[in-house]
Amino acid sequence: MTGIEARDTELKKELNATLQARRELGEDYESALVDSFLEKVDQRIDDAVERRLRRQFAERQMVAARGSRSPQATDSWGERFGFGIVSLVLAIPLSAIGGGVAHLPGLLVAWAGIVGVNAFQAVRSSPGLFGGHRRGSAKDDDWKD
Repeated sequence: MTGIEARDTELKKELNATLQARRELGEDYESALVDSFLEKVDQRIDDAVERRLRRQFAERQMVAARGSRSPQATDSWGERFGFGIVSLVLAIPLSAIGGGVAHLPGLLVAWAGIVGVNAFQAVRSSPGLFGGHRRGSAKDDDWKD
């Protein structure tokens, strides 16, 4: 049984209990019983609306958070610094392995890989870093005159 069916079943039970109480108590208490039942229905509607609003608000926050993420916005200076430190720490064993197994050519290959990974990370976090078009360069000023 789903949550909606369970709530519907509970509401039916409440209605049946209200009708039974009306039969037992008589018409004198009818308006109080109806008001009580309607308060319960109103409360359930309010709860359902509140749950939907909270869900929609959370979904909008997630969409906004995902939409505002770009590599430059998420890469802080600390992340770039940490990547550089980890790269240098890993360079030590890679250099030892490359130099020990293949001497100078192995050392050069290890460092080419280290430089390549760092260059890729730098370009990813700053797309215009290596010869890309940058705003405010002298080339932009030439066509304005």
